[in-house]
Amino acid sequence: MSNLAEKIIKPKIGLLELAKHLGNVSKACNVMGYSRDSFYRYKTLYETGGEEALQDLNRRKPNEKNRVPEHVEEAVVELAVENPAYGQHRAANELLKRGVIVSASGVRSIWLRHDLESNKKRLKALEVKSAQEGLVLTESQIIALERAKESKEAHGQIETLCPGYLGSQDTYYVGNMKGVGRIYQQTFIDTYSRVGIAKLYTQKTAITSADMLNDRVIPWYSEQGIPLLRIITDRGTEYCGKIENHAYQLYLALEGVDHTKTKARCPQTNGFVERFHRTIKEEFYDITFRKKIYTTVEELQIDLDQWMSTYNTLRPHSGRYCYGKTPMQTFMDSKHIAIDKNIGNMLRISDSSTYLTETV
Repeated sequence: MSNLAEKIIKPKIGLLELAKHLGNVSKACNVMGYSRDSFYRYKTLYETGGEEALQDLNRRKPNEKNRVPEHVEEAVVELAVENPAYGQHRAANELLKRGVIVSASGVRSIWLRHDLESNKKRLKALEVKSAQEGLVLTESQIIALERAKESKEAHGQIETLCPGYLGSQDTYYVGNMKGVGRIYQQTFIDTYSRVGIAKLYTQKTAITSADMLNDRVIPWYSEQGIPLLRIITDRGTEYCGKIENHAYQLYLALEGVDHTKTKARCPQTNGFVERFHRTIKEEFYDITFRKKIYTTVEELQIDLDQWMSTYNTLRPHSGRYCYGKTPMQTFMDSKHIAIDKNIGNMLRISDSSTYLTETV
C-alpha cells in the first residue's frame, strides 16, 4: 500500500478501533473529530469491503453528466484553432452567436482536455493544421501567426518548417560494456516529425559521426524522396573542425548539407535530441540493462533498432507538430509540405534560424 493510501485509511481505521476500545461511539467521534454519521458509514464500508473500500471512498470520480455534448466539444475545439487569440469568455460569446451554448468555464475545461488552454498552444494547433491540410488563412490568423513568430525569434527558439528542413545530431554516452569498453550512440532527430535514428559505436570521432549520416540518415531521406537541408550539432570535436581534414565537415560539404552549431554555453538550442536522450535512457537503456547482459555492441544494436522502430511507428508523440501522432505518421502526413514547397530552395530564401545559431 502506498504512503498516500495509508494516510487516507489510517485515521478511519483508528476511529473504528478507538470506538471499539472505549465502547462509546460518541466519545470516539469527539476525540477523532468525526461525526456519528461518518463513523457508521466507515463501519459499514469496512465490514463489507475491508480497507480498500475506505480508500475508494476518497477517490474522486468524474461526473459524466457534466460533460458537454460531442457537437459542443467539437465546436469549441474548431473555434480555438480558427481564432486562437480568443479568450474563454469571448469564445463562449462567439459560440452563443452560432447557437452553441457553453459557459466560459466550460470552454476552458474543453481546452484543457485537448491541450489548447493557452494562446501559444492554440497558435501551434493552427500552424500544424495549416501546414498539414493546406488551409487558406484569414488575415487575422496570419497576423496572429506572425506575432507568434516574432515572439519566438525574440526568445531564441528553433524554427523548423517541414520534414528534412532541420536535423539534430548529438553523441550520447551509453556506458561501459565489459570486454568491449565505452559505448557511444550517434543520435539523429528530424526536428519537425521527431523521427529518430540511432547507431552505436565504440568511439566518439568525426568518422563515426559521418558514418552515422552516410549509413543511415542520408539513405533514409533518399528513400523518402526529400533532401536533408541542414543539421544542428553542438561544438564537440566530432562535429567541428577544418573542412580539409575533418571527416564530418567534409561529408556534409560533399552532400550539400548546411551545418549549424549551437550557441556557446546554450545546449538547450539542441533540445530536440537532448530530450530524446532522456526518453531513450528512461524507456530503453534503464530497462534493457536490467533484463539482459550484453557482450557485444551488435547484440545491443539489434534491441536498440527494435525499440527505435516502436518509438517511430507505434509510440504517440507530443512534439510540436505531432499532436499525439507517431513520429513516422507525422512525417508521412507532412512530407508533401517539403515536396510542394521545394525545400531545396528554402535555405536560400529563409534566414529564420540565424538569430540563434552560427552557420559554419
